[in-house]
Amino acid sequence: MKEKIEALRARFEAELSAAKTSETLEKLRVGYLGKKGSVTELLKGLKDVGAEEKRELGQHINALKKQVEERLAAQAEALKTAEENLLIASAEQYDVTLPVNEAQGSYHPITVVQRQLEEIFTSMGFTVEDYPEIVTDYECFEAVNVPKDHPARDMQDTFWLDNGQLLKTQTSAAQNAIMKKYGAPLRAIFPGRCFRNEATDASHENTFFQMEGMMIDKNISISNLIYFMKTMLSQVFERDIQVRLRPGFFPFVEPGFELDISCLICGGEGCPTCKHSGWLELCPCGMIHPNVLREGGIDPEEYTGFAFGLGLTRLVMMKYGVKDIRDLNSGNLKALSQFKHE
Repeated sequence: MKEKIEALRARFEAELSAAKTSETLEKLRVGYLGKKGSVTELLKGLKDVGAEEKRELGQHINALKKQVEERLAAQAEALKTAEENLLIASAEQYDVTLPVNEAQGSYHPITVVQRQLEEIFTSMGFTVEDYPEIVTDYECFEAVNVPKDHPARDMQDTFWLDNGQLLKTQTSAAQNAIMKKYGAPLRAIFPGRCFRNEATDASHENTFFQMEGMMIDKNISISNLIYFMKTMLSQVFERDIQVRLRPGFFPFVEPGFELDISCLICGGEGCPTCKHSGWLELCPCGMIHPNVLREGGIDPEEYTGFAFGLGLTRLVMMKYGVKDIRDLNSGNLKALSQFKHE
């Protein structure tokens, strides 16, 4: 039995030296330490030897087993390092000094429109702000006049996290922080990605993009809101767009409105994108509620302001004639390649 153990040890070392890949090494491990491996079979054979020999032979076999395990582990680490170095050495090298090939790649249409809007609003004196996608209940709801028991929360279909935070359902979550950052007067826009746990269709997605905007100063009225919205739309579409302003309820504005545009997919005749109404809700807006101003540290007796939540994703659909909102998040290069020249 001892001779068999030593012969097995020598055979293992020879086969280990010949193992040059991780796959070969794994086969070697199974061949020696698996359920039917050579070392395992030696341990099973101890039942056929006398009691006096069993202890001594058991020690030799266990020593062999430990040696095999350690040698396999060391060889596996060495092979892993060698394979990584080979991968690095064989990787395609790039000359960073070469000129950029502008014919390859393009911005996503939402990025194109967002940057266009940022240029429009900055030209009108607005600053561009950024804000996290994970926010607190206070930021997303309480700070914008939606207390914990408010029925408007049922409209949000919120993605809650285990730590009590949430994926922001609206860009309004940034309003309070921006008011406290700048005070009044202020003009700011803050684009961002929003999330709602709702069923998807041609005009609804669980992940979409908005651009919130606020203007706060003395004697701000609805007329200011309409002026800025019409100016923005005329520059984005580069033509006159039929719009309508109708009453709408939003806890953070009073009065509140829905700014709709005539559906540019069907020309107002009705289609799945506009739910066959001929109109598409684009921009919930209104005069900022006094409670929201007060929560942001601004005196509502001295200042007024308007806020709007522009649907970037829907604006892109109207601008480029995208019939299904789901195409924009699909990563489908065939659907998105038409924007490569933007």
